[in-house]
Amino acid sequence: MLGKLALPEIRELIATEDYTTLRDVLNHWLPADLAALLGHLSAADRSQVFGLLNTHRAAETFEYLNLLLQDELLATLDDASAAALLNEMAPDDRTALFEELPKDSATHLMSLLSAEQQRVTHSLLSYGRNTVGRLMTPDYIAVKSDWTVKHVLDHVRAHGKDSETLNVVYVTDNHNHLIDDLRIREILLAPLHEHVATLMDHRFVSLLVTDDKRKAVGVFRKYDRTVLPVVDSRGFLVGIVTIDDVLDVAEKEATREIQRLGGSEALDEPYATTPLLVMIRKRASWLVLLFLGELLTATAMGYYEEEISSAVVLALFVPLIISSGGNSGSQAATLIVRALALGEVQLRDWWRVFRREIASGILLGTLLGCIGFARIALWSTVSDIYGPHWALYGLTVCLSLVGVVTWGTLSGSMLPFVLKRLGFDPATSSAPFVATLVDVTGLMIYFTVAMIVLRGAVL
Repeated sequence: MLGKLALPEIRELIATEDYTTLRDVLNHWLPADLAALLGHLSAADRSQVFGLLNTHRAAETFEYLNLLLQDELLATLDDASAAALLNEMAPDDRTALFEELPKDSATHLMSLLSAEQQRVTHSLLSYGRNTVGRLMTPDYIAVKSDWTVKHVLDHVRAHGKDSETLNVVYVTDNHNHLIDDLRIREILLAPLHEHVATLMDHRFVSLLVTDDKRKAVGVFRKYDRTVLPVVDSRGFLVGIVTIDDVLDVAEKEATREIQRLGGSEALDEPYATTPLLVMIRKRASWLVLLFLGELLTATAMGYYEEEISSAVVLALFVPLIISSGGNSGSQAATLIVRALALGEVQLRDWWRVFRREIASGILLGTLLGCIGFARIALWSTVSDIYGPHWALYGLTVCLSLVGVVTWGTLSGSMLPFVLKRLGFDPATSSAPFVATLVDVTGLMIYFTVAMIVLRGAVL
């Protein structure tokens, strides 16, 4: 593990060129910790340290690095070293690397692979970019139903080192159709003479090779699995997907949703490696759209210029009203977008959500309205800023907050449903977008309430 003193010590060994000690030490580190170490070193030291790792350790460590560091290290390797590294990598991680590299680079690196690994890589890359086929690995253990437990264990000993995981073995027929899966503990606890068929219950969960990656996340979560088999449209077993790959997908999807909810286009690369101009382009489009939307706020204020001039005090509460509506809308949008992403609510649940959010909006608006009224009442005891009609101002603010917060909550909760129904990503109903929408409509609600409550007294 990379401790507080480890990095300076490693740098000292590099500076003194004590590569023998460095090689012995680093080849006993965990790959994830080695990847963290490489991220803290300079480019020159990183290349030096990486070159000290044995091929297997280097491949495992390489899989933990981000694309920028992977590309940098590949550029420092000759073809023979690159070939050894790439052939040692897990097929799914190698596929993920090739799909992110420029086409020319990927083609050159693929030519360095052995014939067998080229076949595997071409097969995985033939599936759609966002399909389960790009996540899977063809390295698994398959057995037959008429085998004995002893036969299975002998087979695992002979071929298990090539498998991605040994947690589960898969039962296939003579044509490679998947017919069941067995956890390894079931094999280990069974008598050696017992046949696989007696352990089978024919209840298994699988993924289609053409399924969307995001579906895999939901299936893993629902069935609490660490590995799942992948079959094609005919039911043939073609590979497995492990939980580490699914967690990467879940992390990327969550990151994209958060970025969209924050009011920008999702980044295609990590923040630190995204070019400045690309970052500006992805953020500017939303900022311009939101700015144009906020211009309507000024238009709305101008429409009620006469009311504002007659009761200047009304202008004091504009930020309070519109921010409360925007905040309630942002809350609702965030909750519903996440609930849709996790499958907690479906499109058909919109009416249930609608009724729930109306109740929430009214109760939250009433709470804020009472606080607003109390503030005006309290302030009127020590100041005459509100004059003799302070109670009417307080009632205006109170009723406006009930209306604006309720409208904001409804807008924020329903917009994700509308976008999903139209085929768009619900996360694009970002918090800033909802806030802008509620700002404009909130002003209309506020001044309409003011015109009704204050008519004949102030207006």
